[in-house]
Amino acid sequence: MKNTWRFGESELNYIREVLDSGFGSSTSGDMCKRFEEAFAEKVGVKYAISFNSGTATLQAGLEAVGVGYGDEVIFPPLTVISNVNVVLQQNAIPVFADVERDTFNIDPADIERKITSKTKAIMPVSLYGLSCDLDPIMELAAKHGIAVINDAAEAHMAEYKRTPIAKIADITSYSTENSKHVTTGEGGIVVTDNEEYAISMRKFGALGYAALKSGDGRVRMHKDIFQDPTYKRHDAYGYNYRMPEVAAAMGLAQTERLDMFIDLRVKIAKMYDEVVAKVDYLFPQATPDGSLNTYWAYTIRYDRDDVSWQEFRHKYMEFGGDGIYAAWALSYDETLMSSGAFKKICPPLYENLSFPMGICPVAEEIQPKLMQFVTNYGSEEEAAPKVEALRKTIDFFS
Repeated sequence: MKNTWRFGESELNYIREVLDSGFGSSTSGDMCKRFEEAFAEKVGVKYAISFNSGTATLQAGLEAVGVGYGDEVIFPPLTVISNVNVVLQQNAIPVFADVERDTFNIDPADIERKITSKTKAIMPVSLYGLSCDLDPIMELAAKHGIAVINDAAEAHMAEYKRTPIAKIADITSYSTENSKHVTTGEGGIVVTDNEEYAISMRKFGALGYAALKSGDGRVRMHKDIFQDPTYKRHDAYGYNYRMPEVAAAMGLAQTERLDMFIDLRVKIAKMYDEVVAKVDYLFPQATPDGSLNTYWAYTIRYDRDDVSWQEFRHKYMEFGGDGIYAAWALSYDETLMSSGAFKKICPPLYENLSFPMGICPVAEEIQPKLMQFVTNYGSEEEAAPKVEALRKTIDFFS
């Protein structure tokens, strides 16, 4: 087996349990429930609902807080296109707030400037493993009666002012895609302490089955009732976004070792820190006091004009580095948005909507400069040659 440091006997044993039980779905088996309970306990909340992607979790969150036609949702443009897609799917309007130059996360001051009477939700992104500045965001939300959905796809177990981030926002969403701290191959899991939100999100991700509960995705526990011809199965609108039981088996095993995964990424990030500490053109993502950055990636801002981003990357790879990964293009600069192709989703609402460059100047400035370095190694020893490649690259261009 490859990646034995990441996948082991626990994953295999739980997957065998699913197969031995008859390979049921999440509507009849109990592996999703076990994964959800373990994850909820780990991050410190009451409810967790598993999904087939971290995109589906975000859309379920928007649905739970009532985002619909013509509502506005504020989020940063420095994020994956999923954030745009889920807002458009709800026939809502994306509103982009700028980011901070040092943390790369959404700027609460710009959120405040963008709030209107149509604002229904704020969807900050805790980028690269670092929590966004949640206190002022939650204060703004309380002041205006707005819900907060923290997109923590890359920030499993992150802390803000020494508090687990899942305890702060109304809803917190995680990805379990293969590069994340917990992986199910593809998938996502969303958490909340609000039972109404939990029920809504579970129903939204499972065809609106009436029998679904905040803490249980099974609907066929009472077959005599379920199979009665007079039984009405669905009392809410929903998609089929459920996580497969076999994926949840992996998620459960991964959650049991989450502390180890986090600790290793933090140690590897510190190795990179030591290399860039005195380099006057490399600025690591700033982690405020009291925050725990769990480093989905080690990310720096590259501020140098005489050596291009691409030249630096190529030399790093020549010295044995895995490659330097670029930040996504800003969401409103993606072709989907800049070409106007998004307007066909709901022409009456989006016909006159456009997103010109200049609306988030800090994000536009730093996006081309960001460099992401891998932290997902099995040991400090495996990471060491990659860190050394960075040291050699810095020395080469000194």
